[in-house]
Amino acid sequence: MTETRPGGEPGTDALQHPHTPGMRTGTDPAGPPQDVIVAPPHIPVRDERTREFVEQWRNAAYNCYSSGHKFCREVCPVMQVTRNESWTPTAFHANVVAMEKGELDIADIAADYVNCTQCGACELRCPNTLFTGDFYRFRTRTVDVVKAVRALAVDSGVHQPGWRRWNLLTDERTHEPVLGETPVDQEHVRDWAEGLDLPIGGETVLFVDCEAAFYRTAVPRAVAQILKAAGVEFGLMSEQWCCGGPAAEMGYVEQAERFARHNLADWRSVGAKRVLVLDPHDYITFTEDYPKYFGDDYDIEVVLVVELLAQLIREGRLTPEVPVERTITYHDPCRLNKRKGIWQEPREILRAIPGLVFNDVDRVTQWSYCSGGGGGLPVEKPELTAAISANRLDKAAALEVDTLVSACPWSERPLSEAGDGRDIDVVDIHELLAESLGIAVGGSRGEVGDRRGGGCGGGTCGGGSCGGGADVRGPGEEEDQ
Repeated sequence: MTETRPGGEPGTDALQHPHTPGMRTGTDPAGPPQDVIVAPPHIPVRDERTREFVEQWRNAAYNCYSSGHKFCREVCPVMQVTRNESWTPTAFHANVVAMEKGELDIADIAADYVNCTQCGACELRCPNTLFTGDFYRFRTRTVDVVKAVRALAVDSGVHQPGWRRWNLLTDERTHEPVLGETPVDQEHVRDWAEGLDLPIGGETVLFVDCEAAFYRTAVPRAVAQILKAAGVEFGLMSEQWCCGGPAAEMGYVEQAERFARHNLADWRSVGAKRVLVLDPHDYITFTEDYPKYFGDDYDIEVVLVVELLAQLIREGRLTPEVPVERTITYHDPCRLNKRKGIWQEPREILRAIPGLVFNDVDRVTQWSYCSGGGGGLPVEKPELTAAISANRLDKAAALEVDTLVSACPWSERPLSEAGDGRDIDVVDIHELLAESLGIAVGGSRGEVGDRRGGGCGGGTCGGGSCGGGADVRGPGEEEDQ
């Protein structure tokens, strides 16, 4: 099982901890290099913040810029629907080189970096990763470079309007503004668990992302009831805030770190040693961002629910027996497949469910498709997210399926909207497993969920709120606070 070890020590999987040969990690037992082999480059940048950024990221940028392969363009979901050369991974690195030369500054380029879902396909497709990764644990670092540029922009006072507003609302509510009129605040963050008799605290706690906690409440209800059926003991946080991951991806790092400090303190206050995570975005945040924030003080084990469920099925502690008559394919969430190399366990779960006809496609790693729902893209460029999701549904339609199964609450909404025109239902893998276990889940499926059969199909929507006309407005449509 992929996890972060107590103490923040990175796992052995190179996908979790990509390394650039020659970079100084601070953890080399031999200490930092003592000899200067070549003179440091002269960087004609007057602004101190920009100079520090360039000094940190110039090696990663030159690794891309000097090779000039550009194979990344063909797997980049934004490039696939726009063909805009300024929004390619190659351009993102070239801009850093131009900043080093003093030819561009952050205000010139910040808007271009909106056009990235942080999926990581470019890193896997890069020949620099493919050819040397086995030897040097090397991986091209486009995702990190994009995040760093966005952070430099925010620190320099260069904001994207939608992102600024989104993060102001998140800061105010301690949760992302995922809904229009549905209350999104601390008082309601545990409403999804009503009637499930879950304790507060304990050695293992379940973290539920904002989208699932307030909008897709049937997802955490399915997860909680499955875990209880398998005899897994867990509790809830005392005071859960947003994980901070989206803020970090949009460049609002101070806010992200502040939220992280709160969540870590809450885990410790209730005696938690282990956190169960159902959302891939939270999983990335807890296994990559939090260890960077806290170093050796990060003593929490992070467990992905999909991996745990596959293990419980393997051990015979869960046995799906109720047939689910659907013809499906699986949508690999980018943050699991491309970023963490997790693609087998969801397929184990699906193949254990009787009745399913699973038309899988050989599209794992860099070739798997993106929903366009990550990296803050839906906030600033909803039309691009819609185009990428439509592209994804085209691929599913070619397999002649009636259902696309997702393991990511944030992917589900744009994929479902794209599925409307193709008569393809989009369902969550946890709810599908609950159905096959004979569990009546309850809770809300929002305006997405099971459309097959005219709405509340599948027997898992018991809350009467499936597509019940909720005012689901995007963050850009909310009133100013």
